[in-house]
Amino acid sequence: MIDRLGAAMDRRAILRMGAAAGLGAALMPRLAWAATQPELLPKVRTLVERWTGPGKFPGMVASLGLPGREPEFVARGSEGFTDADAVTPDSLFRIYSMTKPVTAMAAMQLISEGRLALDQPVHEILPQFRHMSVQDTYDGPVTALHAAPAPITMRHLMTHTSGLGYTIVQQGPIKALMESRGLVPGQISRLSAPGLDWGTPVRGLDHFADRLAQVPLVADPGTRWSYSMGLDLMGRVIEVVTGRPFDAYLQDTIFAPAGMTSTWFRVPAGEAHRLTTNYLAVGEVLLPIDEGATSIYLDAPAFPFGGSGLVSSPRDYDRFLRLLAQMGTIDGTRVLGEAAVRTGTSDLLPPGVTMPASFGGPAGFGAGGRVGRGAEAGIYGWSGAAGTVGMVDMVHGLRSQLFVQFMPPDALDLLPEFQSALKADVLAILETR
Repeated sequence: MIDRLGAAMDRRAILRMGAAAGLGAALMPRLAWAATQPELLPKVRTLVERWTGPGKFPGMVASLGLPGREPEFVARGSEGFTDADAVTPDSLFRIYSMTKPVTAMAAMQLISEGRLALDQPVHEILPQFRHMSVQDTYDGPVTALHAAPAPITMRHLMTHTSGLGYTIVQQGPIKALMESRGLVPGQISRLSAPGLDWGTPVRGLDHFADRLAQVPLVADPGTRWSYSMGLDLMGRVIEVVTGRPFDAYLQDTIFAPAGMTSTWFRVPAGEAHRLTTNYLAVGEVLLPIDEGATSIYLDAPAFPFGGSGLVSSPRDYDRFLRLLAQMGTIDGTRVLGEAAVRTGTSDLLPPGVTMPASFGGPAGFGAGGRVGRGAEAGIYGWSGAAGTVGMVDMVHGLRSQLFVQFMPPDALDLLPEFQSALKADVLAILETR
């Protein structure tokens, strides 16, 4: 029922995110005025209230942040239908693929420091990726192969142009092969049911990388945008380059200096009371599949999934977006180099490669996130498989979010309605002055 739900989330939510993100044009002259208003998000507030309650969602959080300022949060409801704790900006949500921009920005920082290079072959760090085979036909037989005509590079890993597969996207023999080797994209639930069980992941980033190198690519490197496990592999690259565990490296170099105190691959037991419940949408009925008190995220993961593994709070992730909007600094502390942020939020796609329309094209792609073009120029962001969306306008310093927990999140009309409400609120800011 929810097979490929992660891919469905990223396709449809990013299409909507792109339209909603085109908010920044002509906004800058009125931002100072907007900051003096008592409420920035009246229509979003109405939307959240309408979608929260019996028969709908237990709770959700939305936010809009102006340059250099704390965000305005809209939070309504509880952390679960059977969890009476009020949902707040400090509640914890599974952000899934919104992990990808975090991992990619960590890699961009290493590039800015000269410890990696954007077009450096991955095999220079992970030798097992030197000689790769490629399927003659995308998602075709795993026995009809040819040698990769070019090496996978760091750029390819961050922009989903490496040719690496993804079990939430691939079909047929390549999907079966990856699952049999534990090359699965993350975790959902302790429950075992079709669509809820992505398979048993191999334990350890080192073993994950070794096994991934033995699986054929689905496309020649640098020739096709195909959603992939590239950012999961980047976690292993970072480990080797820094000599430190990937999760510890993120904690010490991004989370701690950025003041992100509620972002983890494993939720500490003492923080379980803040963890929301995740739901499966079956028609208009929401069935709990991962409750906070007993969540699978209370256990140590098989490895820190750089493409899908983080749990975070709306307040914490806003700090990450604000960090990007402010070119790598926050509260007077430089966390990322300006060059790392500028390059990472720009279009890094190889020449001739475009994002498919089903994933938000026509658009560019930067370090782990979609990059707007034309009227959306300067917009960078991505979404998660359980209903979270985060984006930043790099031109005007705006950032916005929606946090809710249901899979697949295109099963209901919440996301397009959020887009419309957010755009209406910003237009009201423009028209009132």
